[in-house]
Amino acid sequence: MKKLLGLITVTLLAGFAWGESYEDQVRERLAPVGNVCVEGQECETATVAAAEPQSSEPRSGDQVYSAACAACHATGAAGAPVFGETDQWSARLEKGTEALYSNAINGIGAMPAKGGNASLSDEEVQAAVDHMIAAVE
Repeated sequence: MKKLLGLITVTLLAGFAWGESYEDQVRERLAPVGNVCVEGQECETATVAAAEPQSSEPRSGDQVYSAACAACHATGAAGAPVFGETDQWSARLEKGTEALYSNAINGIGAMPAKGGNASLSDEEVQAAVDHMIAAVE
């Protein structure tokens, strides 16, 4: 009996010495899959994706339209006027370009400010509006 208890004790002690404790194993299994890191702040475990290099040149109206506007304006989602459909733009065009700029920059109805892309400059949003207007004039 003493030999059995000794063997169990040695086995348990060896297991603890060579491996993680049961609590550590559970903690590892229950750990979050990932975490959120903010650029410029300390990040514990996540790999920070490299930020796109910022160009000193603003994006073109076509580039902004493709990246931020087309998701709704190509399909008419949430009541967005469809790109190139003159009849859907005519009432909006009557309000003037400045009103269209303001709505695109600040948002209106279901459309969020800057099409949901806060990184866009006002000038880039205006270029996208000009691009959409050019398609119906």
